Amino acid sequence: MTRGDAGYRDAGLEFPADFLFGSATASYQIEGAVAEDGRGPSIWDTFSHTPGKIWNDDTGDVADDHYHRLEHDLDLMAGLGLEAYRFSIAWPRIQPSGRGPANAAGLAFYERLVDGLIARGIRPIATLYHWDLPQALEDEGGWANRATAEAFAEYARIVGERLGDRIAVWTTLNEPWCSAYLGYGSGAHAPGLMDGAKALAAVHHLNLAHGLAIGALRAVVTNDPGYSITLNLHVIRPSGPTGAEAARRIDGLANRVFLGPLLDGEYPADVIADTADVTDWSFVRPGDTELIRQSIDLLGVNYYSTVTVEMWDGRSPRSHADGHKDMGGTPWPGSEQVEFLVQPGPYTAMGWNIDPSGLEDLLVALHEAYPALPLMVTENGAAFDDVVTETPDGPAVHDLERIDYLRRHFTAAHRAMARGVDLRGYQVWSLLDNFEWGYGYSKRFGIVHVDYDTLERLPKDSAKWYAELIRTRSIPA
Repeated sequence: MTRGDAGYRDAGLEFPADFLFGSATASYQIEGAVAEDGRGPSIWDTFSHTPGKIWNDDTGDVADDHYHRLEHDLDLMAGLGLEAYRFSIAWPRIQPSGRGPANAAGLAFYERLVDGLIARGIRPIATLYHWDLPQALEDEGGWANRATAEAFAEYARIVGERLGDRIAVWTTLNEPWCSAYLGYGSGAHAPGLMDGAKALAAVHHLNLAHGLAIGALRAVVTNDPGYSITLNLHVIRPSGPTGAEAARRIDGLANRVFLGPLLDGEYPADVIADTADVTDWSFVRPGDTELIRQSIDLLGVNYYSTVTVEMWDGRSPRSHADGHKDMGGTPWPGSEQVEFLVQPGPYTAMGWNIDPSGLEDLLVALHEAYPALPLMVTENGAAFDDVVTETPDGPAVHDLERIDYLRRHFTAAHRAMARGVDLRGYQVWSLLDNFEWGYGYSKRFGIVHVDYDTLERLPKDSAKWYAELIRTRSIPA
């Protein structure tokens, strides 16, 4: 056993019997079949088919073809010993225009998925929204329009009525920060807008959608699941004499504008003041924060890297190293004067710094702020430039960098638990190589390699390492 390694490379650390090991994916990134069985277009269909928006003009039209290879992928999960699978449901597969009656074929697909998981002893963790908004709703204003939140509640009710006797954990939204700020502020994600006021309106309407969906689910679900939301909370390192002010601003936009209404029942006053030149926040109506603040059983935490900030001096070239694709807009409305500094490596293929201490710090900080709220790592993983090599035993992917990344971050999670954090599980991102949003197929996060020509799946060495961790409940060397 190795403990206390300065680089977070411990081995032999044991996880409790009820700790839930799994993996995660998202519908648009893996399913394909975008025009089959009644599915309507999403904003990502539109965005990816707009020239210049995605690297290599890739689209999710086929992706991993999970829609047609469901049984094979379920067997793959079982073979790895996964105890949970976090997937997302494509809203336009359930309601092609975002409103109206359910599409029977869409519900049937997810019913087959859920039943297949349960038959293999894998707990279903269902995310209602992982960014594929029906295009028809975007045409009416998307998340900048309050009506989208109301439509989302009806969508949640429909899905809850069909699957509400079988889902182990319901997650309303995945990373609403990305949906709001990258989708409506920076232009890096669908729908590709660059409007700070709309981005902040989207923040509120996403928060509202969460609250309304929790209420809708509770009205129809018949088993005893957990209810949750997943946030990509930022770990912010201040730099220099202006770092504290820069960190306060970014913490407000990235973290507290979600945690405040979701868990404390109010928006932070300093965020409203910081953004006064962008919006008057009149989209927040009396009673909204009460609707948003619903009791939840679990907070999902997605973690990949940290950011380091200071206030820009207004003279020197400004650094924009916030880890997000630059399309010309800003994901930081009202705080454009904050500078994101380049951080020391090593880096993943995304250019993100590798810092497992950030995960430990984040989990501990959340536990200290909300000690009664259990946590789960709902995404953590890394993209590297994987290579398929021929061996005497056949093709293989020796992804030692990913194994090292996972080992260090599982160590960080274990150290947080040793400090009292109630951490219930860990969902590795991602099960499969897939369509990585604005980067197309150029970045591979999977522990299973996908040949995009043949769609053949090949478990990487990291998948075998993870299977050993699950089997022994102890971090392998």
